[in-house]
Amino acid sequence: PDVLLFDEATASLDLATEAAVTRAADAVARRRTTLVVAHRLTTAARADRVAVLDHGRVVEVGTHDELLAAGGAYSALWAAFTADEDADPLMD
Repeated sequence: PDVLLFDEATASLDLATEAAVTRAADAVARRRTTLVVAHRLTTAARADRVAVLDHGRVVEVGTHDELLAAGGAYSALWAAFTADEDADPLMD
């Protein structure tokens, strides 16, 4: 299919299994339009575009960097997520 829809429910997986699932999903999604319902912010951060929903409405759209710079809902979620981190986990 040209379009894929994934419900990314890896939050309860151990890190090794999550990495394997992510690699497999990336391989299947290559060269296709892929919509991912992300349960982890790190999954959203890897996307080309992120749409942030609040109570069923899109409140922000952009790249990870654009949304962080905007200082809105996504930025607040990311700040809470990384509060205990010394650095952006995507840079490791």
